[in-house]
Amino acid sequence: MKSKLHIAVVGAGAFGGWTALHLLERGARVTLLDAWGPGNSRASSGGETRIMRGTYGPDQPYTELAARALKLWQKYERRWKRQFLHRTGVLWMVSSRDDEYERGSLSMLRQAQIEFRELSTPDMKKRWPQINFEDVHWGIYEPECGYLDARASCQAVVDSFIAEGGGYRQIAVSAVGLDDAGKGSLRSLTLSDGSRLKADHYVFACGPWLGKLFPETLGRLIRPTKQDIFFFGPPAGDSRFTDAHLPVWGDHGKRFFYGIPGGDRRGFKVADDTRGRVFDPTCGERVVSEATLKRVREYIAFRFPSMKDAPLVETRVCQYEQTPDSNFIVDRHPQAENVWLLGGGSGHGFKHGPALGEMMAELIMKDGEADVRWRISRFSKRQKKSKA
Repeated sequence: MKSKLHIAVVGAGAFGGWTALHLLERGARVTLLDAWGPGNSRASSGGETRIMRGTYGPDQPYTELAARALKLWQKYERRWKRQFLHRTGVLWMVSSRDDEYERGSLSMLRQAQIEFRELSTPDMKKRWPQINFEDVHWGIYEPECGYLDARASCQAVVDSFIAEGGGYRQIAVSAVGLDDAGKGSLRSLTLSDGSRLKADHYVFACGPWLGKLFPETLGRLIRPTKQDIFFFGPPAGDSRFTDAHLPVWGDHGKRFFYGIPGGDRRGFKVADDTRGRVFDPTCGERVVSEATLKRVREYIAFRFPSMKDAPLVETRVCQYEQTPDSNFIVDRHPQAENVWLLGGGSGHGFKHGPALGEMMAELIMKDGEADVRWRISRFSKRQKKSKA
């Protein structure tokens, strides 16, 4: 009798957890590893919430991927009898004169069959009077989208994975030798307790640590950046800034600000999407910048006037694992055919977890090849062009 294919997945966040679960459902034997556990405070998949949206501009794969993810989030919510996607709607405010990004998004949303509405500024003012729409020219509203419970859903994926027979270990992988696999295949992993794990295939979905594990291959391509998140407390009894009366929003102007309305007794979440400084996800002190807080407060005072003097009730420091072009990396290791590298979420990856995990499982089980847009080789081509 032929033994099951054994696959080791390193990283139990949004990418790795879903990959492990989809592989298990397709009949593989799967061992999932994570140094600090699913949705931990150091992980890019940590924290309470993430945005679910389909607006992504023209000529890109992410709107279609988001549409598939929406269906999968709904499927697993029904299966587990739990809600992770809160469909508050997402409002994309166009406060830049250059609206090519938004205009290009409309056809992509139609093709992916994600419901949306174009809204005029008077429409938005009437619907959400708690927002100051000065300098907002028009908007895109996605009623099927909203925000996801991040930490809780990561844990739920791993819980389901274990319940269905997957093997999970909270343990770290040593970086020694991983870039020296040589042409051919990787034989085993050395773990932090000194033991070794042998598998047929290996998937590394360990977010901001990918560059550390593969310094030669990904060290220059995965750049963890410090991102400060702020939660403000609305006045007592004022429900205008809760998820019952306000959608998730993004404001595309000179800077890109975004936010999630208060829900589950948490504050009004606001962040500046500008990429921060390089950050060490393992040892970095997670203290927010006063300069960023000042900038966010000034923004809130302008866009949400009633929240001008709202107290700061909570802060969080997370990180993006940024690639040079903000696109994902989904590819085999150039020196090891049985090693797959999955990462580069670049601040927008969480929502796609179920769909990316499904894609990764199909690639491995069917010995497929990744889409050229996500291959590592695209960066070497770009470097050659810049030198020409």
